[in-house]
Amino acid sequence: MSGENKRVNGVLFPTVVFTPAFMTEEWHNFLFTDEDVLLLAYPKSGTNWMVEILSLIRSKGDPKWIQSVPLWERSPWIETDNGYKVLNDKKGPCFMSSHLPIQYLPKSFFNAKVKVIYVIRNPRDVIVSGHFFWKGLKYVQEAESMEQYFDWFLEGNVPYGSWFDHIHGWMPMRDRENFLLLSYEELKRDTRSSVQKICRFLGVELEPEALDSVVENSSFKAMKENKMSNYSILDGVAIDLKTSAMMRKGVSGDWKNHLTVAQAETFDEIYQEKMKDLPPELFPWD
Repeated sequence: MSGENKRVNGVLFPTVVFTPAFMTEEWHNFLFTDEDVLLLAYPKSGTNWMVEILSLIRSKGDPKWIQSVPLWERSPWIETDNGYKVLNDKKGPCFMSSHLPIQYLPKSFFNAKVKVIYVIRNPRDVIVSGHFFWKGLKYVQEAESMEQYFDWFLEGNVPYGSWFDHIHGWMPMRDRENFLLLSYEELKRDTRSSVQKICRFLGVELEPEALDSVVENSSFKAMKENKMSNYSILDGVAIDLKTSAMMRKGVSGDWKNHLTVAQAETFDEIYQEKMKDLPPELFPWD
């Protein structure tokens, strides 16, 4: 994969809309604080869903904020031009989002007790979702087929690099008190309990009615109908929603409908080898 991408220390990054601030020395001066909440995930693992949940938790279930302010303004992306500028000038604690591998975080991140929520998803679903997503973005080279994207993914030649490296980079932080590991699968299986877990992590208490509202208004159906969350206001600018599935199905296990038996077997063999040093219980799809 090439085109509108730049390799930074071996990892590919989109460089049109997502021009990484860390390409300059300025990035190393970015200051995190103990009050910040950083949402991290490899692309297509549930980031936007989590932003919606966090937004609703902050507003105590009131949907006015998510219905009036774009998702990317509620939790700016630290590796985008606009997001970085907003966050660099921030006053007080805030939500922020990122797909960055751990080695690209500035020094202040490791010196502060930033609350980190790291969302993981079955990489087989990540492959399928990524293939359909990136093809509609005007600043990323489109794979000619699922077969080609599958190969790119296994080689780490996709935006933000290798899924395996991303996971291995962040997993050593999993036992820290300021780090919460969640899976897309458990969010789907029991959204309410997952929201309660997030609230405990953030030190937030919600009344039952507010909790109900968080679950209801962060559902796939609600997000798909919310123009502040479904990226429709960017359609034709940075993304072509006719070809890019920003919100395609919102399910687990769809990979079975798209990967061939041979691809699934190839992936399983590589997965078992690359993940053998991590406890399988961390990953619900195992």
